[in-house]
Amino acid sequence: MPRRTSRTLLDRLRTPGRLSGFLKSASVCVLVAALLSPLAQTTATAAASNDYCGGQCSDILPPGENGNATLAQVLLNQAFGTQPDHAEDQLGPYANLAKGYPTLTNSTINTFFNDASFGVASDQVASTEKPANRSDVTIVRDKKTGVPHITGTTRYGTEFGAGYAAAEDRLWLMDVFRHVGRGQLTAFAGGAASNQGLEQQFWRNAPYSEADLQAQIDNAVASNGARGQQALADANAYLAGINSYIDASDSGRYFPGEYVLTGHKDSVTNAGTIDHFKITDLVALASVIGALFGSGGGGEVNNAISLLAAQQQYGVAKGTAVWESFRERNDPEAALTVHNGESFPYATKPAAAQGQAMPDTGSVSTEPLVYDASGTGADQSASAASATATANALTSARRGMSNALVVSGKYTASGHPVAVFGPQTGYFAPQLLMLQEIQGPGISARGASFAGLSMYVELGRGQDYAWSATTSGQDIIDSYAVELCQDDYHYLYHGTCTAMDKIEQKNTWAPTTADGTAAGSYTMRVYRTKYGPVEYRATVGGKKVAYTTLRSSYMHEADSIIGFQMLNDPDYVKSPQTFQSAVQHINYTFNWFYADSTHTAYYNSGNNPVRAAGVDAEFPVWAQAAYDWKNWDPATNTADYTPASAHPNSIDQDYYISWNNKQALDYSAASWGDGSVHRGNLLEDRVKKLVAAGGVTRASLVKAMADASLTDLRAEDVLPDLLKVVNSSTVTDSTAAAAVTKLQAWLTAGGKRTETSAGSKAYADADAVRILDAWWPLLVQAEFSPGLGSNLYTAFQANLSVDESPSAAHGPTGAHAGSSFQFGWWSYVDKDIRSVLGESVQGPLTDKYCGGGSLSACRDILISTLKTASGKTAAQVYPGDDLCSAGDQWCADSIVQRTLGGIKHYNISWQNRPTFQQVVEFTSHR
Repeated sequence: MPRRTSRTLLDRLRTPGRLSGFLKSASVCVLVAALLSPLAQTTATAAASNDYCGGQCSDILPPGENGNATLAQVLLNQAFGTQPDHAEDQLGPYANLAKGYPTLTNSTINTFFNDASFGVASDQVASTEKPANRSDVTIVRDKKTGVPHITGTTRYGTEFGAGYAAAEDRLWLMDVFRHVGRGQLTAFAGGAASNQGLEQQFWRNAPYSEADLQAQIDNAVASNGARGQQALADANAYLAGINSYIDASDSGRYFPGEYVLTGHKDSVTNAGTIDHFKITDLVALASVIGALFGSGGGGEVNNAISLLAAQQQYGVAKGTAVWESFRERNDPEAALTVHNGESFPYATKPAAAQGQAMPDTGSVSTEPLVYDASGTGADQSASAASATATANALTSARRGMSNALVVSGKYTASGHPVAVFGPQTGYFAPQLLMLQEIQGPGISARGASFAGLSMYVELGRGQDYAWSATTSGQDIIDSYAVELCQDDYHYLYHGTCTAMDKIEQKNTWAPTTADGTAAGSYTMRVYRTKYGPVEYRATVGGKKVAYTTLRSSYMHEADSIIGFQMLNDPDYVKSPQTFQSAVQHINYTFNWFYADSTHTAYYNSGNNPVRAAGVDAEFPVWAQAAYDWKNWDPATNTADYTPASAHPNSIDQDYYISWNNKQALDYSAASWGDGSVHRGNLLEDRVKKLVAAGGVTRASLVKAMADASLTDLRAEDVLPDLLKVVNSSTVTDSTAAAAVTKLQAWLTAGGKRTETSAGSKAYADADAVRILDAWWPLLVQAEFSPGLGSNLYTAFQANLSVDESPSAAHGPTGAHAGSSFQFGWWSYVDKDIRSVLGESVQGPLTDKYCGGGSLSACRDILISTLKTASGKTAAQVYPGDDLCSAGDQWCADSIVQRTLGGIKHYNISWQNRPTFQQVVEFTSHR
């Protein structure tokens, strides 16, 4: 039975060890038998809807559709590792692609994916249900995966069914995340340090009161006419379905067992309540998802700190040039999604910056979030979790939601476009996303939706088209310096001394069966201005200021519902143009992709504010009217936004790739690292070759994705030049020579992190992988720290981490998260090493850093660090954690479904690919 990784809300639940204190093994079995009360289910035939995919649409979402488990099922899983039906049946096919893709054909795709055709064949119907005995909606579940296929004869009934099915599959998870969004997770699920960190990370950036949440609903409805009214009606019907299931499962005593284990329900008397969902909960949920995946920007204060460090190191002129070369705002060698040469200028560097409010050196301090902490809210683990949460909340390095490979029909074997795409949203148990099919008046779609927001399919397919998204990360967040007056909690707003709003959330917790963390408490407190929440304090020219962050989607978390409603409407989306029109209504920062039987399309969404002339989006500016967003209204946080035509967009380009890379020429991303080497290159190089050869198929495009998903970016795109330097003369040191031989052999084999054979849990070329993992941070420091100086080198690391190998921690998801190589210094190393080699470099760094530009000195540095790396043992490189023993390389990389409930799953071999993924090729069109 696999052990779990980090200690989340149920990580203290260890059976039989953890439960033996109050239930002996025998009594576990007795209790399980008493609790098992299977519901009677009937079998029926589900009629297929209009489907123009011809059996060529597929999808996958591990670990499984069923994310609910009764107390009996939780106890069985904890004690014996048994799984509820459909809780884990998509994990194996997903994992098996890593070794199965080389021999993949179109006919074997569904060995690794689900058939995503509309409807369920009569012999594949597992159950048919009329939720709450309604006559206007039916939920059919298929035998293979248990996915709900919801068919309604009325709009209300359809949405009621969607809510009911969501609660059947994800009730506990939905409850967890509505509490995360409200900053109330610890009080609800326990005070584990990871729970503290999770609620702090999200509440810092979206500290909404109940009135704030309701105002966002009112605004979204009032601003969108008939569609707004329909969205409200849909949401209310959806909520009614959720609450109907809560009532039914409560009275029938088949609700998720986590409610018992966290103390909300009594397993004997059934005392306790499961709170009904209300419409403001949907906004709280949306704020979490938007913050995780759709809110590009921020980081301006860190940018200012590193710029000042560069200017101190080199002087103002050269320091600025050095900073700009590392920033890579518009690197000419960056991989692009729109690669036809079209330019979409946004957030570009102004000729003469206006209104900058740069902090005095050494004056910046992070605004506290936690006050009055006691017990386990104040211990060392809590402090560490809080520090990590703060760093994640304030960084511009938003974690990727990716990827996409889309090829025009001009280059495919069938003449129809082919797409392989999906979101990389981490791995959880239950999964954040859920699969469903919804068919009803004005809705016809199948795909994935975030649990609790599944009144519409958010990523999936319609009758004759499919769509997906990746995180784009363009800058919709700005930092403002508000000058303080009177005291630290008043500021000047357009010349008037104004009090900051104080928003608080007080949480207390006590140990439960699920989370034995001792009692504790704290208060989260945010001071909010008209320019957004306060994130830092500093002085500027000796004046005391607070730095705030203003996000264009702040107070507008509900607005995107209109775009998703349109995507599900077969009478709205009929072409690439109408698809682009639909996603223009989504205010979060995403890259959207589309394919039907004839056309492909792309559009970059988000409310991109029109900044005042001369404002540089990279740095904080004064909170003064002259530097406000154009026509900004602080009461509603609305402004003028760049027109749709100014967003990167395209129809029928030869191919599109996206892995959170740069969208188009002159379109600046908020995060650092869009340079010559990016994980997007792993897709670009493979798809470009396929298109050049022609005859692309679904299988060949899946192969390209899968091959990239196992490749070490550093090995494929940087290691060859490193070895050029090392081998520029004969390597005489035996240790270094042996390491070079191993690295070269690995490179020749493809530079992949892959098992020797399926299930071996050991890497081919394991020594080479270990050497590169150990070498990379050593060589980066030896290459750049001497020239940059330790202060600037450290400051740049705050802007962009040096490495993101598979075994590294990954933001809020912790280690074992799959997604890798999004952020790192590979572009800097690549450009610098090529410069030292005398090769052509477009957009080079201002200086040559490795060995001061001397090839021989650079070679000495590389060989010295390579020898050190080669001598590091596997236990030193992979120190182990509560899942993996020290030195277990495969396990260190492996993917874990991070537990958010009581059901655990086995870890799988590393892949760098979307969590939910579609493979589509439509054969005809309406």
